Amino acid sequence: MDGFDWFTKVISPGGDIMKDIKKLAVRDTTGGAVISVKAVPGASRDKVVGVLGDCLKIATSSAAEKGRANASIAKTLAKALGVSKRDVEIVGGMTNPRKEFHIADLSVADVRARLADLD
Repeated sequence: MDGFDWFTKVISPGGDIMKDIKKLAVRDTTGGAVISVKAVPGASRDKVVGVLGDCLKIATSSAAEKGRANASIAKTLAKALGVSKRDVEIVGGMTNPRKEFHIADLSVADVRARLADLD
């Protein structure tokens, strides 16, 4: 063979989805941290896609209507961070693809460390 691991580099998803984690817009606030998220509704499944600019890109299968996508993204973010879904609350961008979520009881360092573990 040529030494290139086609399965790992081309076929399997993930790998280095959080390589730009230092670029994420995350800030400490009273009682936790706030993270910027780029919402992608109408995807085939709910998942953290990776870092896009200064946002965490999260895809959801829910439609962007009546808050369904926001709730689904909050649930996906909670699962990725290992916290209860009640600890994740949307605080900005309700009707915008760029959103901000407050994560209770986690610092910026905690958020970055937990997201880095997704690779």
